[in-house]
Amino acid sequence: MTRAEIGIFGGSGFYSFLEDVEQVELETPYGKPSAPFTLGDVGGKRVAFLPRHGVNHELPPHAIPYRANLWAMKELGVRRIVGPNASGALKGELELGEFVVCDQFVDRTSGRTDTFYDGPETTHVSAADPYCPDLRALLVETAGHLGIRARDGGTVVVIQGPRFSTRAESKWFQEMGWDTINMTAYPEGYLARELELCYANISMVTDHDVGVEGAEPVSHEQVVTVFEENNERLRELLFAVIPKIGPPRDDDPCSKALAGARISPE
Repeated sequence: MTRAEIGIFGGSGFYSFLEDVEQVELETPYGKPSAPFTLGDVGGKRVAFLPRHGVNHELPPHAIPYRANLWAMKELGVRRIVGPNASGALKGELELGEFVVCDQFVDRTSGRTDTFYDGPETTHVSAADPYCPDLRALLVETAGHLGIRARDGGTVVVIQGPRFSTRAESKWFQEMGWDTINMTAYPEGYLARELELCYANISMVTDHDVGVEGAEPVSHEQVVTVFEENNERLRELLFAVIPKIGPPRDDDPCSKALAGARISPE
């Protein structure tokens, strides 16, 4: 079977720059992933790209097959994943196009299937520090070398979608001190942790959410416009960081996530 070392979600706009790519379709116990995987080489690393919304962006956030996507990544041999997301800013000082390499999330979704462990062996995987510290540090360091604005740490609140927040909801999120908001960071990152895969989130600011003082109601058109304008910088960061990503370290907490997490039935 074709193998890869590193996984990238939201691959649209990145894999088109690769040569000699390979398309791979997979079936999983959780159905088909969002699209066929595109595999290619970046700096000597074999990378699997998957557009989480589908090839034509046909899957809304609540309909993405998150479990199939993560399961397929592991089947390909991927151990380390980077998941960029278009995100709204909940703080006025965050600039459009700025990156936030989050270290926390808040889940405000509902009804999404967000675990691989439905019994009979009950499994409680810690989410205290949900993103890989090693990958996060590498992303922030590389962005600094490239002159790309990237904040080290922040909290992303993940809403159900596909609707955007009301002014009251957005103001509440802002008052809680959270930094960015999007619709896809959960359960993607947590499912990676359940499979003992390293995962880092990059929240790319495409707009100021409606609760931020002076912000106008966000539109999908605005989000897409800013994302496309800044896509080149995101691609630059990913293509610079991928060659630096090695296997999980011996002290990596992600690859040991299941240690002590299971309660066997009596």
